[in-house]
Amino acid sequence: MFKQLAEAQPDPILSLTLAFREDPREEKVDLGIGVYRNNQGQTPIMQAVQLAQQQVVANQTTKAYVGLAGSEPFNQSMMDLLLTGTSAHSRSAAVQTPGASGALRMLADLMHLAQPDTTVWITNPSYVNHKPVMEAAGLKVRFYPYFNPETKQVDSDAMLAELAKAGPKDVVLLHGCCHNPTGADISFADWQAITDLANKNGFLPFVDIAYQGFGDGLEQDAAGLQHLANNVEEMVIATSCSKNFGLYRERTGAAIVVSDSLQQANKAKGRILNLARSSYTMPPDHGAALVATVLNDAALTKVWKQELSEMQQRLVSLRHGLVEAVRAQGSEQFDFICLHKGMFSVTGLSPEQIGRLRDEFAIYAVGDGRINIAGLQENQLDYVAKALLTVSA
Repeated sequence: MFKQLAEAQPDPILSLTLAFREDPREEKVDLGIGVYRNNQGQTPIMQAVQLAQQQVVANQTTKAYVGLAGSEPFNQSMMDLLLTGTSAHSRSAAVQTPGASGALRMLADLMHLAQPDTTVWITNPSYVNHKPVMEAAGLKVRFYPYFNPETKQVDSDAMLAELAKAGPKDVVLLHGCCHNPTGADISFADWQAITDLANKNGFLPFVDIAYQGFGDGLEQDAAGLQHLANNVEEMVIATSCSKNFGLYRERTGAAIVVSDSLQQANKAKGRILNLARSSYTMPPDHGAALVATVLNDAALTKVWKQELSEMQQRLVSLRHGLVEAVRAQGSEQFDFICLHKGMFSVTGLSPEQIGRLRDEFAIYAVGDGRINIAGLQENQLDYVAKALLTVSA
């Protein structure tokens, strides 16, 4: 049977990590995979998470099954974090999933179950998992204009003009903040316009928010999502704790359904649980237990918010530092990096130029030109700036 299989294509991002590890050059820089690193190049366990882990280990008395929906305290905490203060808070239901990718798949399966001929509109470009996950669930995928490669910003006019064509059988997938891969975020005015279009044309908004807290701040990053949730009858949300809690390997995420009533939201939740039963049955518990502990303990929540704020401020500082290092070498070519938010920026470099970064400078980045700002260290900025200008000359 398996002799008939063709060779699988290596993952374009994860394969970079393996190549980076095998590179013997001391000056090497990993700007590929999307993980946060401190100035020592480490992805630390957050102090709030460490303290929560002590509580969980001390108080946990069993490893028995939790249930198809995962941790209900975690589910409630995710809804509270994203939707408190909106009308959607009282008409929403959440299911814990194996990371945000699990949430994307469960919500895609739910949409296919409800309306098999659904088309999901995604940004051009978008997160590498969006298209394959939607298509694997049997949904059609259509790209809408988003990033202007000349200005390195969102092309709002082109985006809104195209989304005006979406209708009742369509789902519009939006990045809640810190757009992956570009780093260019839509404005609050864009969120308002998209909300109006959703109500006028009847498409379903689908928000993927994987980087809350890494852009402008925890509350600010949810402002657009909350405006949408407060003003539409139905929407779905995929959220992740990988970045803002540093729980990458724990695969901690949630799928949230907002409907016109709690009864309808719970009906959708029930169908997600049926779908989960035929896939992974139930999500891993440890990460969800840690998040629920942090968010239900005022002292731990305060520690976590402070840590998250420091991480966000460091990302902003790295952006400005890299731009200043480029300017010090006589160029304003990469000034746009200061305007982007979160972990990523699309540089505009070609695959060939990205190859030169790797081969000549031991700087690893994704072939589409995306760099992970959080992979930089302060003492590398001049080196990276010189490399960027060299390969782009």
